[in-house]
Amino acid sequence: MVADWIAENIVEVFGAVTGIAYVILEIRRNILLWPLGIITSAVYIYVFGREGFYANMGLQVYYLVISIYGWYMWRRQPVADQPDGKSDVRRIGAATAVWCTVFLFVLWAGLWFLLDRATDSPVPVWDGLIASLSVVATWMLTRKYLEQWYVWILANAIAVAVYITCGLYPTAVLFMVYFIMAIIGVREWSRHKVIDSREY
Repeated sequence: MVADWIAENIVEVFGAVTGIAYVILEIRRNILLWPLGIITSAVYIYVFGREGFYANMGLQVYYLVISIYGWYMWRRQPVADQPDGKSDVRRIGAATAVWCTVFLFVLWAGLWFLLDRATDSPVPVWDGLIASLSVVATWMLTRKYLEQWYVWILANAIAVAVYITCGLYPTAVLFMVYFIMAIIGVREWSRHKVIDSREY
């Protein structure tokens, strides 16, 4: 029965609900996404650890830390659209984009090797790739880069396929919602006047 299934998977269902709320706040560029992200991360540390997705479990620990950093950064940045027509949404600079790409591949290679040699992860290649994409995308979010949505679209598409294959159906549904909402997010953020980024 549905009620029995929900009762058995209540922690994962709760994480899915808070995760969806997180992305809604992200699309709206609402700073409350960061404390909600802390709650969601705590839930998924348990879920991914239980299922052997160690890179994604570690990713949730990263999310806890980056949520504090993101909260700090967003408090320092302009909020929403300004009276002069400028937006808080930025385009990533070329040097930063190159740095992010190099870091992504180095991190993926390292996680793939570690997961394959030191854990019983059922999908070390994909577990590492999802985690690496998510690390980069979340850092980009702290800077409000428009392009972070494209990274999320790729990460979420891969995650849906992997989680369905591994039987994590509530989480697969969550990441399908994330995938759709990332498309909505890039369209919504693109509606605003995007400012050129300073290099970091």
